[in-house]
Amino acid sequence: MEFDLDSKPINPQGRTSYIEAFIHGEIYRARPDVKAVIHTHSPALIPFGVTTVRLRPIYTMGAFIGEGVPLFDIRTVTSDTTDLLIRNGALGRALAQTLGSRGAVLMRGHGAVVVGPSLQDAVGRSVYLQINAALQLQAITLGGPIQYLDADEARKLETIPNRYSRAWEMWKRKAMGK
Repeated sequence: MEFDLDSKPINPQGRTSYIEAFIHGEIYRARPDVKAVIHTHSPALIPFGVTTVRLRPIYTMGAFIGEGVPLFDIRTVTSDTTDLLIRNGALGRALAQTLGSRGAVLMRGHGAVVVGPSLQDAVGRSVYLQINAALQLQAITLGGPIQYLDADEARKLETIPNRYSRAWEMWKRKAMGK
């Protein structure tokens, strides 16, 4: 379904709109560089949104989170009791503001939003964000100091062109049942 930047369906054809379309509309409005937005409820990400443990890049494919992954807590935006859903433009704008210039934002008790300059990048980032989270949790359970990617390593990895192109072809074949 196609929406305008106010998150209104352009031609709904009798279909019900998505409650959280405001996530997408407000991020597109705030970030002209973003061409794809993915909202995920990946179980691997939830613990990092409800604890004080920061999600950090632990391997090459998680480099895009080298600048950090901010946490959006809906309670800081509204005094009302909420269902954690982004149901209006004001909440969508607050989420977009928390995301800022980064590639992902965690949502307390809800999941995450991942963005990219292309659909390929956004999908790749969303897949590897949840893998990075699972790997980080495994490393934490092993104990001892963790050697996260440093800022320079993350920046250098992010300059590699077409980082997701091989995986993208595989994901497309799987999605098409081939």
